[in-house]
Amino acid sequence: MTQTDAAQRSVPDLFRLDGKVAVVTGASSGLGVAFAEGLAQAGADLVLGARRVDRLAETARLVEAAGRRALCVQTDVADPESCSNLVALGVEEFGHVDVLVNNAGVGTAVPATRETPEEFRGVIDVNLNGCYWMAQACGRVMQPGSSIINISSILGITTASLPQAAYAASKAGLIGMTRDLAQQWTGRKGIRVNAIAPGFFASEMTEQYPDGYLDSMKARIPAGRKGDPAELAAAVVFLASDAGGYVTGQTIAVDGGITIT
Repeated sequence: MTQTDAAQRSVPDLFRLDGKVAVVTGASSGLGVAFAEGLAQAGADLVLGARRVDRLAETARLVEAAGRRALCVQTDVADPESCSNLVALGVEEFGHVDVLVNNAGVGTAVPATRETPEEFRGVIDVNLNGCYWMAQACGRVMQPGSSIINISSILGITTASLPQAAYAASKAGLIGMTRDLAQQWTGRKGIRVNAIAPGFFASEMTEQYPDGYLDSMKARIPAGRKGDPAELAAAVVFLASDAGGYVTGQTIAVDGGITIT
């Protein structure tokens, strides 16, 4: 979008995604569901990827309730061929792909002296390598004006009193990858690449935290509460849309202020 185009549209219109097609990985539960629903409410059709394809049906129903179309594809982001297949099926179904939300991820909380090579590599393979394979597959077909949004974490920036070396390393690596892909693709391909670093939001991952852990962390959060998934989805819509058309290579912390404490 040019500066002249932006000037001719109202601010609310800049957040619209009508005619766009968005890919969301890890869309079978938690924040992935919120991202898919928010993008659909903004006007996008969705390509939904997850390993648990049976659970994508409920996400697809939310997309369709918003008046948009959804394609569900079983996807293992740790497998480059699976990533390429997801994107190819999306292009076949809708004709193009304009937005990627790299959301699929796993987490562990294993003390560093006891974490096995398989455990560490498993986290990196999904959270970091998987995001790269998905970005690579989308980068090959996306047209100028497209947007890639990597879901990192505040644990890529700070610590949170749990032994999460593999997870923190993967999310910090994702921030570095975001900067590099933005440098490579924004000028040459017209593809913006940004990251979001969520703080504490309800998800399958937070359900695995020790009892009382989230309550103990509230003292570090200036906002004094967990985030609402809709607040995170709104940030995704901003970066996916023309409202974020002059933002690239950035990591936006949506964390209630925890990274400033």
